Amino acid sequence: MKLKQLEGLLGDLQQFSHPKVELEQYPTGPHIASRMLFTAENSYGDITDKVVADFGCGCGTLSAAASLLDAASVIGFDIDPQSLETATLNAEELEVEIDFVQCDVTKLELKGQIVDTVVMNPPFGTRKKGADMEFLSAAMKVASQAVYSLHKTSTREHIKRAALRDFNAKSAEVICELRYDLPKLYKFHKRKEVDIAVDLWRFEPRQN
Repeated sequence: MKLKQLEGLLGDLQQFSHPKVELEQYPTGPHIASRMLFTAENSYGDITDKVVADFGCGCGTLSAAASLLDAASVIGFDIDPQSLETATLNAEELEVEIDFVQCDVTKLELKGQIVDTVVMNPPFGTRKKGADMEFLSAAMKVASQAVYSLHKTSTREHIKRAALRDFNAKSAEVICELRYDLPKLYKFHKRKEVDIAVDLWRFEPRQN
């Protein structure tokens, strides 16, 4: 599938109708989601025929992208039941098969489930300090091949240091820098839209 085609299909998906500020729910736009998953597959071969988990999947945009790129199976995890309802509708609309599980990914324990690749757009940690790190720590425990994650560019040094020192990463590299258009979703947002620089990371876990 071509990048433009993938972006077009993701652009039709439903997003949060009532986003929850405490969960830092922001939609992962089709531009970022398509490039994230397309790069993971075309540069590294981490999606097609792989078991892919989407942590904090929200309305399922990254899950859908993985499925459209022929992942062997896709599991989306989120704590919010309303988001998972929307994600399920999106998967049905695209006619793709995705398993959605309601749980707190930071407390996730997968018994006997082998996950090759974790993809995620975690909370940036602005409402709950350290939320981004909790997600990264959990993902590094689950993925056997790679973790793809979006983090604010301003936290780059901190992320790299934590991944290599604390989260058992063999490698941690920024694949590209993207612009994240944050729409005005919440009352405390002063401007209509904010443009944030984010890094797309690829982390490789050490084989235990």
